[in-house]
Amino acid sequence: MMGLHDVVVKRRYVEGGTIAVLELTSANEITLPSIEAGAHIDVHLPNGLIRQYSLCQDPKQVGIFRLGILKDPQSRGGSTCAFEQLTPGMQLQVSAPRNLFPLVDASHSVLIGGGIGITPLITMAYELLAQGKSFELHYCGSSRKCCAFVEEIEQGPLAPFTTFHFKAEGSSHRDHLTDHFKQLNSEAYIYTCGPNGFMDWVIDLAKVNQFADQQIHKEYFNVETDVTGDSFEVVAQRSNKIITVAADESLIDALAREGIKIEKSCEQGVCGTCLCDVLEGEPDHRDVYLTDEEKESNEQILVCCSRSKSKFLVLDI
Repeated sequence: MMGLHDVVVKRRYVEGGTIAVLELTSANEITLPSIEAGAHIDVHLPNGLIRQYSLCQDPKQVGIFRLGILKDPQSRGGSTCAFEQLTPGMQLQVSAPRNLFPLVDASHSVLIGGGIGITPLITMAYELLAQGKSFELHYCGSSRKCCAFVEEIEQGPLAPFTTFHFKAEGSSHRDHLTDHFKQLNSEAYIYTCGPNGFMDWVIDLAKVNQFADQQIHKEYFNVETDVTGDSFEVVAQRSNKIITVAADESLIDALAREGIKIEKSCEQGVCGTCLCDVLEGEPDHRDVYLTDEEKESNEQILVCCSRSKSKFLVLDI
């Protein structure tokens, strides 16, 4: 696979009890590429899974990738492996940074993170600070003892721009942000990351306060996706094959069954790895990767989770 970097775990420590902070450096003479705020990397884990993790650092740091990985009790095998097996000295492969959650030039940026969703927003905050841009960071969580990077933020240059909302300390992010949004500059841009319910609440709050869709940016970590539905036929044009996708079978599994291998990673419609071009037919989009406009155009489909509304779907594969 092209574009992979050999790295070594230079440092590992745990914050918040269940969050492994990992610092990765190059395992050879090739310097790791620089990063952008909002970027993530694909991590090829020892158990064979590939998972995406946000880079969480000052973008001015060169030659290092820092990650904060929560050991999720509902892990599908990725976070548990990363937490337990990625130890100092271990070598592994990662992709070059990819950015699906970039900063937009704005008069003011509002960064709202829930729990481990703070990771990409910290990088954004460092970048905005370096650029001298107007911004604010909101860190929401159950308690400071179960959250990561709290001390770094409190004792570092981001402190004056940060508001903590910890339930254990009696701080309600809902009450605060509901009032705060009424006072925000109408041209501000909103960025949120965290649990799906948390982000949905932030997005709804922004829309209620008349922020346009293009001013609201989000990044999902995990999405529950139903890949089942009515059976349909997919025409793999370049492979010259017609394949029936069963009602209880995902599109990507049906393709693999007939020898058509599509690269995959998240398997939840989050990362975009399995994106394919649509030549004919109407996809049943079930991902959170494509924008509403891209879904309406029906020019592409994420085959890991999406299906077809039409009886036939012709793909350029």
